[in-house]
Parts: sequence; structure tokens; C-alpha cells
Amino acid sequence: MGFFNKLKEAALKEAKKKIMEELGLGGDDDETKPTMTAEQFEKTKPDELRKDIRMIFGCQDRQTSADVSNVSSFQLPDPAGKAGGACTSTLLNILYADEHVPEDDLSFVEVLEEMRIKLKSGGYSQIPQLSSMNPIDVNTKFDLVPDTATGTRRAVMIGDDPGELSGCWNDVLNMKKYIIDVHGFEEENIVILMDDGIHTEPTKANIIDAYKTIIAQAEENDAIFLHYSGHGTKLRDDDGDESDGYDEALVPRDFQTSGMIRDDDLYELLFKNLPDGVHMTSLFDCCHSGTILDLPYLFKGDGSQTEMTLDPNMNLDAFIEKLTGKLMEFLQAKMAASLSL
Repeated sequence: MGFFNKLKEAALKEAKKKIMEELGLGGDDDETKPTMTAEQFEKTKPDELRKDIRMIFGCQDRQTSADVSNVSSFQLPDPAGKAGGACTSTLLNILYADEHVPEDDLSFVEVLEEMRIKLKSGGYSQIPQLSSMNPIDVNTKFDLVPDTATGTRRAVMIGDDPGELSGCWNDVLNMKKYIIDVHGFEEENIVILMDDGIHTEPTKANIIDAYKTIIAQAEENDAIFLHYSGHGTKLRDDDGDESDGYDEALVPRDFQTSGMIRDDDLYELLFKNLPDGVHMTSLFDCCHSGTILDLPYLFKGDGSQTEMTLDPNMNLDAFIEKLTGKLMEFLQAKMAASLSL
């Protein structure tokens, strides 16, 4: 961690220490902090963190993603060749095999656990997961777009295929057909960035512009779907907000000259200006995707959970300060809630 990063981390700790001292609770000793339940978090978190944002992903932060060598084995078309991302291909195999939807509704639990079973049978170690800004009843119907999203449906779909990940184009084209056929997205409201010589290149500037535009266009009751199939990576955390010391990042086509798109950048692009009442679902099929959006609630589809819970590894204080700048108000509310127990 560099000198300026240490200063930022020290400033955050000092702010927390002062608030706790004002409440008569001593310093910033981690062992004295109360454990926060989901109920307490929902009562005390700032209103900016009540937006409807969800993410589906196939890797924990320490894992890399994988290609499947032949998408036909997943009962999927192969418009750009045979390969496809394991996460996207498996999800579509459950939701859209042979271009048909299941006869019966499936819950989030059923979809994610079925994904894990199929991935494991294929020799993949990935654990499909769902994260969210707000708690979700994972035993309810799985849907990329909820019934309450009655407005315009827009999507940004990115496939960056440098050769090592030969399935990225298939991921985008197959998922595009699914959201059009099943969820009523219209072609004119879908932006595709792919390095196939046909679509707009997935450069850093183009990705940022596409994300800014879809947020600017959104209105209450609209739905946004973001799909990324490409390279992901980890970089040294540059602002002291990651518990593991690393930021997760997307790797655009021109990363060598323009740099990566960090999770901190995605906060600024996607969260802060998202209008209230807009539903956003993201699917990131890339390496180290686990906390690319750092959402506080988590459900793992490996049979270890029966409900969505707060991510025990997440730095909620840093998350709130980053998104809202209201760390002081949150800590005061959190400590007051703990005293009332």
C-alpha cells in the first residue's frame, strides 16, 4: 500500500475512532465492534443504498473463470464458433436450453444450485453466486427482470475476446437472444461492444460511455441488464476500502494504454447516478468477479446457504463512505442501535 493510500486508510480509522469516542465507546478496536445483523443494517443504512441492484457471477475473488469448449453440449447455438463462458453457458442451459424456457418457475436457489451441479459435473470449480444491494428472498422466482419493472428495458452487453477466451462473443450473442425472446428487450435498446470487427470496440472509453449513457437514459420503473464476458483481474487497492487489499477490475481491449476499469470506477458509473425505482441486474462472466460490484448481501449456490446474508468479508464502513460519504451518520446510527439492544 502506497503512502497516500495509508493516509486514506488512517483518515477512515480516525473518523470512526472520533465517533465512537463521542458515543462513549472508546477507540476503534475491531474486537469491540458489535456484529451487525441484516435487520440492523437495513434500519441504519443510508437511503442511497436502497437502490435495486443485483449481480450474478460465477467466481469468487480468488477464482478464475473458464470457457466451455463446445456450447452445443449446453444445448445452445454457436453463432460465433463453439466456445462459451462457463457461467453464461450454464445459466442459459438452465433458463433457455434449445431456446425454450422451463415449464415451471425456478427460484434463485434452484437456478444457482443447478448451475453449481452442472459446473461441477463438467469439471469446473466455479461457485455461482448472487449479490444484492438489498436482501432478496432467494426462494422466490428467479428473473432477470422483475414484474415491477414495467418501463423500458435496456442492456449493455460486452464481449472482449482476445483469443484466450474464445467464447466471449457467443456469450453475448446467446444472452442477447435470450433477453429479447424471453424478457422483451428490443434491439434498439441493446448496446453491444465486441471486438469482432462489426460492433463498437470494447475499449475503456467506449465501455465507460456505454455505462454512463444507459444510466442517464434510465427512468423510474425501467430495467437495466449489464452483461460482461471477458477478462477480469485484481489490482492493489488504491484507497484502502478492500478487506483483502485488492480491487477487482475489468480489462478493456486497450488496457495497456488506457488502464483497467476498477470496481471503484463502476461505483461512480453505475451506482451513484442510478435513478430511484430502476432495477439493475448484472452478469459478470470473468475472472475475480466476486466483488466487482462489492454489494453487501450474498448468496452462494453451493448448498451452504438457505438464505441471503450480509457478506461477512465486506467492509461495510468503507462501502458506505465510498458510495454516500455518510460514514459518520451510519456509524452513529449503528452504535445507537447496538446500545438499544
